[in-house]
Amino acid sequence: MRSNPLRDPRDRRLPRIAGPCSIVMFGVTGDLARKKLIPAIYDLANRGLLPPGFGLVGFARRDWGDGTFATLMREAAQAGARTEWSDTVWEQLAQGIKFVPGQFDDDDAWRNLATTLQELDEQQGTGGNHAFYLSIPPALFPTVISKIDEHGLADQAKGWRRVVVEKPFGHDLESAKELNQLIGNVFEPETVFRIDHYLGKETVQNILALRFANQLFEPVWNSQYVDHVQITMAEDIGIGSRAGYYDAIGAARDVIQNHLLQLLALVAMEEPISFDAAGLRLEKQKVLRSVRLPEDLDRHTARAQYVAGWAGGKPVVGYREEEGIDPGSLTETFAAIRLDIATRRWAGVPFYLRTGKRLGRRVTEVAVVFKKAPHLPFEHHDVTELGNNALVMRIQPDEGVTMRFGAKVPGTTMEIRDVNMDFAYGGSFVEDSPEAYERLILDVLLGDPPLFPQHEEVELSWQILDPVIKHWSRKRTIDTYSAGTWGPQSAFEMLERDGRSWRRP
Repeated sequence: MRSNPLRDPRDRRLPRIAGPCSIVMFGVTGDLARKKLIPAIYDLANRGLLPPGFGLVGFARRDWGDGTFATLMREAAQAGARTEWSDTVWEQLAQGIKFVPGQFDDDDAWRNLATTLQELDEQQGTGGNHAFYLSIPPALFPTVISKIDEHGLADQAKGWRRVVVEKPFGHDLESAKELNQLIGNVFEPETVFRIDHYLGKETVQNILALRFANQLFEPVWNSQYVDHVQITMAEDIGIGSRAGYYDAIGAARDVIQNHLLQLLALVAMEEPISFDAAGLRLEKQKVLRSVRLPEDLDRHTARAQYVAGWAGGKPVVGYREEEGIDPGSLTETFAAIRLDIATRRWAGVPFYLRTGKRLGRRVTEVAVVFKKAPHLPFEHHDVTELGNNALVMRIQPDEGVTMRFGAKVPGTTMEIRDVNMDFAYGGSFVEDSPEAYERLILDVLLGDPPLFPQHEEVELSWQILDPVIKHWSRKRTIDTYSAGTWGPQSAFEMLERDGRSWRRP
């Protein structure tokens, strides 16, 4: 058995092992379930973090039996598992695998599901503890939530019941409020888990460790020393098979509203009184309430679509030529925005957020760029190649932290140039970092909510983004950028107007 990185935070010697329970997975035939959720469940079992009395129930419109479903789940687990394969572990897991065929509005299927859960309680000892994972399009949420309620499956009289909701959490503030009310009518707030898989990444959580476990950084983490902050999530791929979803959402809703605003909150928040769910949530909400949009959205936002270009040394088509995309689509595949935070700590420090498809390379990072020293006792030509100090937290794919600072070039003259000091997770820790969904699924089963945004954070994020989306929607044109580049000219001009420039990741 591999070493276990998923420890009980109260005692590093104790693994955080879930009690008897099951997961009911809606949308089990989709890519997310096959590529992420099923492998994560197997890896948790292989690490010894799931109980012997664990059940997995698939609910879908397929004419399958338990055996067929178990075989398909085994194939998905073998294809995506990050731990070594063990037939013994799988055989133990397979004893609790069940499948319920039917439409989401089919009452007979829901009665069958209720019977299946009762059988798991009796045969697997799941103890009435069941989590409902909604890996389905948001349009289906009302049907599934209402049927869970109608058939008494949210009743916690005999055990806990929880619901897991995948993003997007609505498409604007109004729809987010409607979704929150819908779920809140059936489930108590502490039993609702909204999945933002970025918050499950070790490197995202390391932002908190870097800030609050070290005296080195916190004294300069403010407007006196920080010039600006850049938060980037770039992808080198196109939209793939997600045309139907993506063209209705766009880059800003897909990434900025959740991932990037959550990263902003973690970077900008004050030290919480504790790292439990309530403490973290309170400080993140304070930040989001303090965010201010620029007055001129034309000058300090940018949106664009990729056109034909090169990616990975191969020619690729533009967004409007992708299969399933309307040739007249105005959906953005790149979005950038400047935000300010009206607090004493961050007054005057702009936060620049950007995300895009078909950019130069795949990278997610947070760069805290510091002001230049107020006085440099060197000749001008000695420091011509010296830029701003920066602390760069790499979220993916090369997880780690880079510090950029000035150092003397070897030689007889006093020439100073930027150098990097690098920390890489892979080179410093022998333990495997758990995949984000491993951590998040385990937290759901444990009822541990620190990494899950509550409805207040979701609504505050939409309050920030909605005016930008509405401003863009009034325009009938959209900028473009060639695939394989780093975005449109308007994004570069956005920072140039402020006397700054984007980092080249």
